[in-house]
Amino acid sequence: MTKPGAQRLSDIEIWERYCDTLKRAGQQIFRPGAPTSDFDRAEGFRYLTRLIRIALEMHVEHGDPDFPTFMHPSHETGKIGSDNPDNVYLSARLDGRHEYRVSGQRGEAVVLNFATKKGGYANRDCRMGGSGFLDATQMQFAADGSFKLILSQRPHPGNWLPMDADTNQLLIRETFLDRNTQRPARIRIERIGAGAQPQPLDPEKFPAMLERAGNFVENTARIFADWALNSRRKVNELIAADQAELQASGGDPNIYYYLGYWSLAEDEALVVDVERIPDCDFWNFQVNNFWMESLDYRYHRIHLNKRSASCNARGGVTMIVAHRDPGLPNWLETTGHRVGMINFRWIGAREHVQPTTRVVRLAELRG
Repeated sequence: MTKPGAQRLSDIEIWERYCDTLKRAGQQIFRPGAPTSDFDRAEGFRYLTRLIRIALEMHVEHGDPDFPTFMHPSHETGKIGSDNPDNVYLSARLDGRHEYRVSGQRGEAVVLNFATKKGGYANRDCRMGGSGFLDATQMQFAADGSFKLILSQRPHPGNWLPMDADTNQLLIRETFLDRNTQRPARIRIERIGAGAQPQPLDPEKFPAMLERAGNFVENTARIFADWALNSRRKVNELIAADQAELQASGGDPNIYYYLGYWSLAEDEALVVDVERIPDCDFWNFQVNNFWMESLDYRYHRIHLNKRSASCNARGGVTMIVAHRDPGLPNWLETTGHRVGMINFRWIGAREHVQPTTRVVRLAELRG
C-alpha cells in the first residue's frame, strides 16, 4: 500500500522531472565564458553523459544504505572535479543511524584514507561536510595487511571511523606512485545487523533516488564550471585554492591544492617550476579540460608525480605543458585542447612550496 503523500510511479511526472533536470544541466555547456569550439562542446556533452552514468550508479544501483556496495565515483571514463589520475576512488551509500563494518587487505597505495561524508552534490549547495576521517597511518593492520574498520556514531575499540546522524557516504581514496604496477586494496563493506539479502526495489523510495541522480548531474556540472570560470581571472597561473572551500566540497584534508586555468597558442608552452620538493608523502601535477576532467591518462602523458617526474640539478622540478613535444623532460600533452584547468597537489607535505608559472615560445625551449 502506498503511504500518504508518497509519489506514485504511475505518474509520468516523476520521469519528466528527471529529464527536465538533465535538460537544465545542458545549459552549462553554453554558459557565458565556457569554450565555444565544437571540440570543447562535444567534450562537455560527453561529460554530461558521464555524470549521468556516475549519478545512476551512485544513487540508484548502489543507493541502498542497508546493503551498501562500492562504486567508483571517478575513473578512466567518468571524471569529476579534477579527478586525480593517480587515485582509485571508492564510494558507498550510508545511513548514519546504522553501523557498518569495512574489511579487506591494505594493498600498495602510498596514501590510503577513509572519510565519512554528509550532504553531497545531489544538494543544491554541493556541500559535502565531513563527519569522520581516518588515514591508514592511524590504523592497525595485521601482518598480512588485513584490517577491519567500524563506522558508527558511538566509539569502538580498534579502527573506528565516526559518523553522525546525517552521514550518508563513505569515500575512500587510494593514491599510487604507479597505478600500473602497484596493487590496490581489496575492500568490502557491510551493514552490521542487516538481513541476509536486500528487499526488492521499493517503488516508494525510487522517485527520491531518481531525483537525487538528476540533481547530482545538474549541480556537479554547475559547480565545476563555476570553479573553472573563477580561475580564468588569472590565466596560466597556479593559485593556492581556498582549502576550506575545497574540503567543504569533499576534498581531502591531507591535501594542499593549487588550481589554475591554462590557455596556450599553438606555438606557446606553459613552464611550471617547483623550486624544491619538500618532505612529503606525495605530490602531483595534472592537466584537465575546461570541465575539470583529467585528460585521457590511459593513452597520453598528462600528469606527473613524485616518482614519474625528473628532478633538475637543484632538486626541484620543471614541467612543460605544450601542444608539441619540446624535446625536454617532463613534457605534458594537451591532447588537442587549447584551454583547460591545471591542478597541483601536496599530500602530507611539511611545507607547501608555491609552484611558479610562465608562458614562453616553444621555439625558445627548443633553442
